[in-house]
Amino acid sequence: MVYSPFPPAQFMGLGVALVTPFLVDGQVDYQSLGAIVRNIVASKADFIVVFGTTGESPVVTREEVEKVLSAVRREAGPNYPIVLGLGDNSTQRLIERLSLANSYDIQGILSVVPYYNKPSQEGIYQHFAAAAQTSDKPIILYNIRGRTGVDMDPDTVLRLRNNFPDKIVAIKEASGIEERVTKLASLLDPAFTILSGDDHSTLELIHQGANGAVSVVANAYPAWTKELIDLAGSERAVEIDNAFAACYRLLFDEGNPAGIKEWLYKMQLINTPTLRLPLTRVSDKLSQKMEQSIDTLMKLGAH
Repeated sequence: MVYSPFPPAQFMGLGVALVTPFLVDGQVDYQSLGAIVRNIVASKADFIVVFGTTGESPVVTREEVEKVLSAVRREAGPNYPIVLGLGDNSTQRLIERLSLANSYDIQGILSVVPYYNKPSQEGIYQHFAAAAQTSDKPIILYNIRGRTGVDMDPDTVLRLRNNFPDKIVAIKEASGIEERVTKLASLLDPAFTILSGDDHSTLELIHQGANGAVSVVANAYPAWTKELIDLAGSERAVEIDNAFAACYRLLFDEGNPAGIKEWLYKMQLINTPTLRLPLTRVSDKLSQKMEQSIDTLMKLGAH
């Protein structure tokens, strides 16, 4: 047997970027949360990401994070993989938050490239090196330059992976840079997981070498999204992707998670489409377009 310095691959397949449903008064809607989680688990999604961007991580308290994590664990079961979104543009604050998260019943951390202050590649490396030395959970890097204002270079990813192989185990790639996944797949070892961070490009990125996706659409249609990923080389996957085309466009037309919350509300999967400011509900015009697309997908049997 050939020795490998890298641990077995983790977080492959379908991860669902979970919404955080709210009641009209802005409190967490645990009834809707439980229903969404049960549907995701029943659909054989591979893991859930709690409090990513889709979960409105910037506007929740530490107490809410802990209560929601407990609720998700209760619904998902004792062995189901849960990943917590935990990023910061202050490395010191991130270290403090990761230290606290070491006591949580989770299997991994999703941590975004520092946003707004636009660090250099060396700064990005030092940030995640500190995270890797603090966290006792494996870390999924999150590269999304449209939200952070800076791109993490593949060579920086490689450097982090080589120096912290037990902690830096995956990347959620949403830079939108052409052939980025091809480059990552050529540089990184086969046990390093590459995940699509954009539903509309998941199939293409899997063809480039990605191993799965962290999906927003899967809140509404986890079984179809799972099928799309598992059968990525087949005609069936292309059929599903084509059927989702309008959904992809409408969900992100006025931003995430406003789009997916409206969609779930129209499907009667959550009680309200409430968001916390500064996010607001989608326009009536977009909501009406969503209804038409939901009807079309329902007739096709999407689930």
